[in-house]
Amino acid sequence: MRTYFHSLESLPLLLLFTLILLLGQCRPDPDPIQDYCVADNKNAFFINGVPCIDPEEASSSHFATNALSKPGNTSNVFGFSVTPTNTVNLPGLNTLGLVLVRVDIAGNGIVPPHSHPRASEVTTCLKGLLLVGFIDTSNRVFTQNLKPGESFVFPKGLIHFLFNRDSREPALALSGLNSQNPGAQIASLASFASKPLIPNEILEKAYQISGRDVETIRRNLGG
Repeated sequence: MRTYFHSLESLPLLLLFTLILLLGQCRPDPDPIQDYCVADNKNAFFINGVPCIDPEEASSSHFATNALSKPGNTSNVFGFSVTPTNTVNLPGLNTLGLVLVRVDIAGNGIVPPHSHPRASEVTTCLKGLLLVGFIDTSNRVFTQNLKPGESFVFPKGLIHFLFNRDSREPALALSGLNSQNPGAQIASLASFASKPLIPNEILEKAYQISGRDVETIRRNLGG
């Protein structure tokens, strides 16, 4: 009986310890412990991030980039291109927990439904008319038309999309994400163009389509 009550007394402490562990796993990118950590892209040592150069070797050029100044190539099945900043084209970005992305979308092009498992995103329309939206975990859809200068937020991990409503003119947007490496997974490519391929019978059942439909979609997506 004494052992039983002793276990009950220690239960709150155990729950608190478990909560602390869970909160530690839910944090965004960790805060840097120095002013900056300019990426050493010549170092092959792999860690959760990129090693730093000697701070004495840092210069203004490490914190500037023109990577987002040029339009991307939208000649693909979806008609979009994303150009991100990263530790290669902007070494000073390392450990700061953010990334900027230029999004070019051809006329009637789409950034298809996709998710970022490690980041939330805010998108600002710079040119054109965009239909944007996300789907929450109850399958509720939130959409908005964006004109130049207007912004929209996509919560972390939720499926979202951007569509250029103009059939003739390209659209341009700039997105900011709160992770150095947000990750991206396009739903259709994950389902039909995975490597190795998901068995046909799984996709037939999940999407309520025929085996012929599966093969057609795969061909269209290049899978």
